[in-house]
Amino acid sequence: MLYIFDLGNVVINIDFGRVLGVWSKLSGVPLAILKKKFVMGEAFEQHERGDITDEAFAARICGELGIALSFEQFTTGWQAIFAGVRTEVIDIIQALRRQGHRVVVLSNTNRLHCNYWPSQYPEIQQSVDKLYLSQDLGMRKPDPAIYRYVLEQEGVAAAKAIFFDDNADNIAGAKTVGLQTVHVTDPDVIPAYFA
Repeated sequence: MLYIFDLGNVVINIDFGRVLGVWSKLSGVPLAILKKKFVMGEAFEQHERGDITDEAFAARICGELGIALSFEQFTTGWQAIFAGVRTEVIDIIQALRRQGHRVVVLSNTNRLHCNYWPSQYPEIQQSVDKLYLSQDLGMRKPDPAIYRYVLEQEGVAAAKAIFFDDNADNIAGAKTVGLQTVHVTDPDVIPAYFA
């Protein structure tokens, strides 16, 4: 069996509120205003596909939010998204591999985050067989092509794979290619699934 795990809020806790909190403090713009303006729009998707540079992404987001930050300040806030690894999921992944299963990560992410989290949470990379990251592949979930690509690379039929993600759109995209799916709506979902 092939087990495919998303990263954010599946293997590692993320919180955009932490990002906005840092940017609010550094820019002097009230948090409530940033929360109202903040959307994961076109710039996010381009950045996650590797279509725009980190610097261009930072400039776009700062422009959308009306904040004046240096690239270093932007990055400090951007890295604040990570709120700790889910150790119980890491334990499950390691157990699956000991049982002879293949376990991979499929994540919509970006170069800025990938320059940060592997050094902070090395147990993730050490626990899985392979990382499939959107900015490396030039495509992102929920595009059916990204799921097909992973299945092709792994040499596994969709019926022999199961995909865990916290985003309903990504779950729907995975279902279109025939993947079994588990919608991770809270931290208890994965431990309960394997109990």
